[in-house]
Amino acid sequence: MTLPREVLPGRCYLITRRCTQRQFLMRPDRETNQAFVYCLAEAAARHGIEVLFTVAMSNHHHTGIHDPRGNYPAFLEHFHKMFAKCQNTLRDRRENFWAAEPTSVVRLTSPEDVMDKLIYAITNPVKDLLVSKVGEWPGVNSYCTMLEGGSIRATRPQHFFRENSAMPESVSLAFARPPGFEGLSAKAWAALLEGRALEVERKVRNQGRRRGRSPLGVRAILRQSWNARPKTLAPRRVLSPRVAARNKWRRVEALLQNTAFQMLYRDARQAFQLGIHSVPFPDGTYWLKRFANVVRQGDISPWHH
Repeated sequence: MTLPREVLPGRCYLITRRCTQRQFLMRPDRETNQAFVYCLAEAAARHGIEVLFTVAMSNHHHTGIHDPRGNYPAFLEHFHKMFAKCQNTLRDRRENFWAAEPTSVVRLTSPEDVMDKLIYAITNPVKDLLVSKVGEWPGVNSYCTMLEGGSIRATRPQHFFRENSAMPESVSLAFARPPGFEGLSAKAWAALLEGRALEVERKVRNQGRRRGRSPLGVRAILRQSWNARPKTLAPRRVLSPRVAARNKWRRVEALLQNTAFQMLYRDARQAFQLGIHSVPFPDGTYWLKRFANVVRQGDISPWHH
């Protein structure tokens, strides 16, 4: 059983989820790209999530979100479920689509941390020596759309949804400006993104020259079998962080806050199991509030005695 997570409105997160057995089940093609954007945009609109950035690699995705309502677990459940069903139908398979390990949800504590993860995500295809430039990746990548300030449109995947489905016929996925960067003009924001991406491209290009390695290239990527997987060994028993903070003290503060939440949650849950429902759960309690309607501290009136 994993430790409970504090889910509060207004936070930003980096979401990462991998395909089972590291298979290339998300290898770029028209249907996959359409399904990924459609499911992501529809789930975000349904649950009030602002998508900050995203990149869909062949066997995993990185997506940054801002959660104004404190509702990201329901968003993730819906998005990952619908996309998995779409892809399994497309690939004519019946087994688990996602890896058994839990979805990685990393809280980003400051605008600088959001920017670091944004650049980390959109430059993934370059750092993995798949393409030489970020804009060359044939799969979903928010980079070019963010530079242009537009949106990505996707139609309802016909290979999965019924023609008379209640799901929308088409959706548009626009990328919200991360909190803390609202004051930048569109031109300044695009220049910031492009400058950081070019910096990574130059660094990877120079490293490749020294090591005699070159990118795989778009044609080779598109020729890969969706049933294949990387030849490299997967890292094992690595830590799964819940917080990313460049600033040491901000990271310490966030970790202490997590610890305090878990202690209060544990005490309230033990009391609840004993039938004592007057002990409030800490604010940020999500699943038990949603499914058992437990009382949280913020639900109690200040005039209540």
